Amino acid sequence: MSDLKPPAFPAGTLFATAPAVIIGADTNGLGTIRSLGKAGVPVFVLDDDMRHPGMHSRYARPVVVSAMSGPALVNGLLTLRARLDHRPMLFMTSDAQVRTVSEYRTQLAEAYHVCLPDHSCVCELLHKWGFHRVAEKYGFPVPRTIAVRDESDIAGLAAIRFPAVVKPGTKELISSKRAPRACRVMSREQAEALCREILPAAPDLIVQEWVEGAESDIYFCLQYRAMDGITVRSFTGRKLRSWPPQTGSTASCVAAPEVESILEPLTTGFFDTTRFVGMCSMEFKGDRQIGKFLMIEPTIGRTDWQEEVASLHGVNIPLAAYCYELGLPLPTAEKARDPVIWLDPPAYWRSMLVSGSFRDRRPAGLRVESACWRRDDPVPLAFYWLEWIRKLWSPANWRWMTLSRDSRLRAAERVRGAPLSQGTSFRKALACVMGSMEFVSPLIRRRKTAEKLAKLGKAKD
Repeated sequence: MSDLKPPAFPAGTLFATAPAVIIGADTNGLGTIRSLGKAGVPVFVLDDDMRHPGMHSRYARPVVVSAMSGPALVNGLLTLRARLDHRPMLFMTSDAQVRTVSEYRTQLAEAYHVCLPDHSCVCELLHKWGFHRVAEKYGFPVPRTIAVRDESDIAGLAAIRFPAVVKPGTKELISSKRAPRACRVMSREQAEALCREILPAAPDLIVQEWVEGAESDIYFCLQYRAMDGITVRSFTGRKLRSWPPQTGSTASCVAAPEVESILEPLTTGFFDTTRFVGMCSMEFKGDRQIGKFLMIEPTIGRTDWQEEVASLHGVNIPLAAYCYELGLPLPTAEKARDPVIWLDPPAYWRSMLVSGSFRDRRPAGLRVESACWRRDDPVPLAFYWLEWIRKLWSPANWRWMTLSRDSRLRAAERVRGAPLSQGTSFRKALACVMGSMEFVSPLIRRRKTAEKLAKLGKAKD
């Protein structure tokens, strides 16, 4: 018998015995917890940090593991499975988790319900250059892109029209602090300098032509695809703000039924072509110059950061995935008559501050649902506040505040991915760096060390 009991769930929703196990308790994981837990699914959430908000949701039982990827995560999953009576459905929230589960699928297949394509497909689509090659091969619309893995590849920048964006090949390079998020560059010279600075620590970059348009021109299509190739559920949405602006994760978004007939077939067509199965999504951006949607990048094997927006509109994709894989009746997909705005407050307010535009792009009259706060699940908000305080008062941020004004602006530009004007205030530059200091601080330390060594060399001469 199991020695673990899931949390109680509302009566009269879904009679379910098999639990769902969610890896990751950040905003992404919390949205998935609520989507499943409110429907009556017993939920366990795994994380290596009890401070993460999802670990304190009333809809989940927290389980601490020693690592969020690699063999230690697999051991944690198998240990949890041994304590449960029923085979759970597994949900992931990061690329590193997807790669780990795919690599160790032989050990995990009997323990969990997991829906993934073959490992080569997973690796190809987790890599930005791999996705680009596949999309080009089959004629899907994508911006012109080159791969930069060493100094010799920098010559390929001659084929790129600027402005452009420099990105690490995989998200793991960002989470391991080896590379920044996507950085916008205005010229070939800027791109060359940035690539040379990042390559020693992360020799896996792409440079992609910038797609002209506002943040509100960025769209996404969230899906769950079963092993037989059926698209179980699909939802199309539009970003309103991102953090960092233009190049980062969703800060606020809304449903976009007006483009569903265009983007859903494109998304389904791509994943049909690649024979992908499981949780997935595709991000698009409308190019205002050519009047066409271009594919930017997919998310595969896991829930997306803003996955909860679909549930708020009556398309509960995690629940549909759970029911389909366990052979339960699918929940009714009744799209909400009253659209809502999903909003991630920490990212939203930083985006407003940095962009310099306090004019909200939100459609008037729509109800706002915070990713942090729910009246029926209030405790996670306290842990968001603790995280904000911890970041604000971290030694890294105080070291940054002691830098000269020019150094602060250079650091902020790196995070923002675009130059800041000379009139940029200290407060705005600070907002650029908040939440991204993990990369900027080591970068500044390396520059200071290089400057000291140069001075010592001159002194010896």
